[in-house]
Amino acid sequence: MEKTIITGSDYVAMVRQGAARLNAKRKVINDLNVFPIPDGDTGDNMYMTIGSGCSNAKAGDLSLSSAGISKGMLLGARGNSGVILSRIFAGIAKGLEGMETADVSQFAAAMHSGVTEAYSAVSNPVEGTILTVIRESVEKAAGNDFEEYFKTLVTEMRASLDRTPELLDVLREARVVDSGGAGMLCIAEGMLDAIVSARKGIGIDVAEGQQIETAAAPSRYDLDDFGPESVLEFGYCTEFLLRLQTAKVGDTDAFDESVIRDWLNANGESVVCFRDGSIVKVHVHTMDPGSILTKAREWGEFLTLKIENMTLQHSEVTIQDNFSSGGDEFRTAPKPYGVVAVASGRGLVQSFKDAGVDEVIEGGQTMNPSAAAFIDAFDRVHAQTIFVFPNNSNIIMTARQAAGMYAESHRDCRIEVFETRNVGAGYVAAASLDFSCRDVDELVAATREQIGGVVAGQVSRAIRDSQVDGIDVKEGDWIGISGGRIVAAASDRSALALELAGKIGAGNHDVVLVFYGAGVQPAESAALARDLQSKFPRTEVIMTDGGQPVYEYIIVLC
Repeated sequence: MEKTIITGSDYVAMVRQGAARLNAKRKVINDLNVFPIPDGDTGDNMYMTIGSGCSNAKAGDLSLSSAGISKGMLLGARGNSGVILSRIFAGIAKGLEGMETADVSQFAAAMHSGVTEAYSAVSNPVEGTILTVIRESVEKAAGNDFEEYFKTLVTEMRASLDRTPELLDVLREARVVDSGGAGMLCIAEGMLDAIVSARKGIGIDVAEGQQIETAAAPSRYDLDDFGPESVLEFGYCTEFLLRLQTAKVGDTDAFDESVIRDWLNANGESVVCFRDGSIVKVHVHTMDPGSILTKAREWGEFLTLKIENMTLQHSEVTIQDNFSSGGDEFRTAPKPYGVVAVASGRGLVQSFKDAGVDEVIEGGQTMNPSAAAFIDAFDRVHAQTIFVFPNNSNIIMTARQAAGMYAESHRDCRIEVFETRNVGAGYVAAASLDFSCRDVDELVAATREQIGGVVAGQVSRAIRDSQVDGIDVKEGDWIGISGGRIVAAASDRSALALELAGKIGAGNHDVVLVFYGAGVQPAESAALARDLQSKFPRTEVIMTDGGQPVYEYIIVLC
C-alpha cells in the first residue's frame, strides 16, 4: 500500500533506519578523507550525531518526534559534517512544527527548510560538499507518495555526490567524493528502506529496537594517581540531569528550582544549577555524593548521572581554587574570564593547563568532541567571558553551535570561539592571554591578532598512496602538513620534521616549540632537538612530550 502520510513513529523509524544504514558504511565514509593520513572520522561523527538524535527521540505526534530528534542531534553534533547534519534535521523539525502528521508535499517543504537551515549555519558555504548534495537532491526530488519521493531523492543524491569532485579540486586530486555527502546519501537510503519495509508489511518500526552506539569517552585521567594508600582530598565532582516528577513536586511548571540550588549550596561546593523545562541540570562538588543523590530524588528522577573522583584532577588549578575560595562565592560571582581548549595527549593537555586553560576537552583529530561536551565545560568554567580554542578545523563549528545553545540560557555569559585550526595556534594564544586587560573587545582583538601570527606544522604517516598539492605520497611515507596543505614527504620521520621546520620558516623565529607524539621515543626527540638547534642556531628549541596521537610531531613557531 502506498504511503502518503507519515506519523511521528514513522519518522522516528525512518531516522533510526538511516542511522543503521550509515553505521554499516561509516568505515567506508571515514576512508574518504582527502589527506592520506589516519584522520578520517566523518562517518563516525555523522553516526554519533544521528545516534544522539535517535536516543532523544520522543513518542508522540510528528512535531514532537522531529523536535526530540533535532535537539538530540544538536547536542550530540561532532565535527563539521555532524554540525551540518544536525542543522539539516533542525530545519526539518522547524518545517514540521505543529504537525501531527505530514503528507509528501508538507514533508518536501520541511526538507527545503532543512537545506536553508544548513546553509545558514555555515559562514562561507562551499559547494561540492554535503551542502550541495542535500540542496541539489531536495530541489529535484518529487513524488505522489513517500516511496516515490525518497527514490527520486536518493537518485539525485547519488548523481550530486558523483559530481562533487568536479566542484572541489582537493576531491579531484585525491580521487574521492565528498565524505559528508556520502554519509547523507546513506541516511536517505536508510529512510527509504524503512518506507519500503512498511509497504511490504514488515513494519516501518523495524529498526526501532536497534541499539544506537554511543562514543566511548576517552579517559581524562591516570587512574593510578589514586591508589590504595591515597586520601580523598578534593571529594567528588557530581553531575546529573534530574527530571522533576509531578508526584514529588506537584505542578512542575510552578516549581521553583531555587529550592534545589539553595540546598546544594548549603551541602556542597561549586554549584551550578539551572533548568530547562522539567529538567534540572546540576553540577556540585561534594565529599558525599550519596547524600546529594538521595536528596535529589525527593524532587525527581535521574536521566543521566556522572561522578568523578577529583583527586584524579588534582593538577587542575580551577578545582583547587574552587574549594579554597568556597562554592557559594564561585556560583554567585563568576570570574571575569575563563578558557576552554581542545587537546589530546597527556603531555599536551597538561601544557594547556599550565598555560592557564580552565577546561581541556579531550579530543582532536579522529576524536571530535560533541556540542554537549563544550556545554558541560562552559558550566564548569562559570565565567563572564569564556575564550574557546577548538584547535582543529573540524571542531570549530561544533564549538560555535555549543556556544549558541549555551547563550540561550546564559545570556550574561559571553563566549568567544576562536578559529584555531591546530593546537599550536591554540597553545600560543592561550599562553599569551593577558587577563589584566578588562576591555573584553580589546583582548579579543589582541588574541585574534596573536593567532594570525602563529605558524605551525604537523608530521604524520601516510596510510595510502596519493598525490596531493603536487606531492607524490606513498603509503608508509611521513608527510609534513602546514596551513592545511601537504608541503613535504619523506621516508624518514626525523628528517622530514627537520625539513618541515625549514619550510615553515623556523630560522626566522625566536622559538621553535615541538610537541612529540606517543610514537616517538625520548632519544629520537633529543636527536631532533640537536639537529634543529644546529640548523637554526639563533632559534631556541623547546621539546615537550605531548603524547598526542595521529601527529608524531607538532612544530610551533613563536
